[in-house]
Amino acid sequence: MPSALSAARVLGLTLVLLSTAPVARADDDTWTVVPSGSMRPYFYAEGAPGTVLQDTVSVRNPGDAPLTVRLRGADADNTADGGFAVRRRATDTGAWISFARTTTAGRRVPVGAVWVKIPAHTRADVPFTVSVPSGAAPGDHPGAIVASAGGRSAAVRVHLRVAGPTLSALTVEHVAVRGGRISYELVNRGNTVLAPRLAVTADGLFGRVLDRAPHALPVELLPGRRVTLTEPWPHAPALDSVDVRLTVTAAGGARDEAKARARFVPWGAVAGAAGGLAAIAALLFFVVRRRRRPAPDGEASEQPRTEVELTGAVS
Repeated sequence: MPSALSAARVLGLTLVLLSTAPVARADDDTWTVVPSGSMRPYFYAEGAPGTVLQDTVSVRNPGDAPLTVRLRGADADNTADGGFAVRRRATDTGAWISFARTTTAGRRVPVGAVWVKIPAHTRADVPFTVSVPSGAAPGDHPGAIVASAGGRSAAVRVHLRVAGPTLSALTVEHVAVRGGRISYELVNRGNTVLAPRLAVTADGLFGRVLDRAPHALPVELLPGRRVTLTEPWPHAPALDSVDVRLTVTAAGGARDEAKARARFVPWGAVAGAAGGLAAIAALLFFVVRRRRRPAPDGEASEQPRTEVELTGAVS
């Protein structure tokens, strides 16, 4: 059997809970699932196509009653806003993970999911294997081992890299500015997990109005995934036409940039000014209309005689 899963390469992947329950303390009654042995926060595996890797996952039951836990493999995924999730149906790493189960005939057979009964105040160590298919594509194949019991689920990540050429590539798309925020989409176009960094600049009519140095984004972008993120801009100009530029980079030479134009207009002030102008226009219209209004009948009969007397046109 090839070498076991190794934690030699630390990529910052951490234990992730899929429910709202916190990580259990030593004196807590909440069960936990972790890699067995050393204090590893996740599993890391690397091998060529056709390799079978093995390791052990530990489930600890600190409670006073027996616990039955279901273990299964899953494919890791990104949520729409960049969080970590698992897919309901495994077709990649999750489908390559199997656990040993003993049949009634005493044989141990690999299965995709297994139920483990853990006595009170006991830890169960469950072996599993990752069988990399012979035709597996090179690069990162993120997965997880999910444990479910008592109405909650928890997972420990499995970071699998299949040997072969790797490509780090990403794009930033659909940049928009609205409501004091800059929204955009990131797409991992390569075959490695990326930890992107973002730099933002904005140039207005009278010079630069925003210059934000590169900073790490709170997301691990998995291969082939698309996420939507936002960047706060609380002090955007009140009146300006601005060109916004986003530059995203990641390890391995991944880099891309995108632009968007935004116009800032103080609509409240414009509406107030428009209301004032409308009032002035209405007043002028009223005055002009009043001056052009016809005189009463009595005044009209006297007007010609008055004009003749003033001009002297008739004796």
